[in-house]
Amino acid sequence: MTTTKEIFREYLKRKGLKITPERNAVLETIFSFHKHFNVDELYDLLRKQNKSISHASIYRTLPLLIESGLVSESLRCQGRVSYEHIFGHDHHDHLICIKCGRIIEFKDNRIEKLQKEVCKKYKFEPSEHKLGIRGYCNKCR
Repeated sequence: MTTTKEIFREYLKRKGLKITPERNAVLETIFSFHKHFNVDELYDLLRKQNKSISHASIYRTLPLLIESGLVSESLRCQGRVSYEHIFGHDHHDHLICIKCGRIIEFKDNRIEKLQKEVCKKYKFEPSEHKLGIRGYCNKCR
């Protein structure tokens, strides 16, 4: 079984880059939980773990994790970009509350089927898709 560390190490090797302690710390911290996060939340988590890392290191590492297929930019809400790790997880979509920022993950096979039909109709080869529906959660309505 391939680990996230092996995938990331191999990706960096192909790009001629090194696995630095900072990159490793970002990778390990992201995969230590399963929830959406932004850069500030990740920075705070790293600091709580006594990891000396800058915002700049996080901003430089996230695109590498995205390109390697381990992390995805999941949505933008309330002026912030949120990320999530996707390795080992099925595709899903999001409902985002524009008042409190709550994120509800869901999967609906009817949406997946419709997307495939639309792509087929237009002879379009999809590589990814993101669906985020913004509105108000039950508590904020």
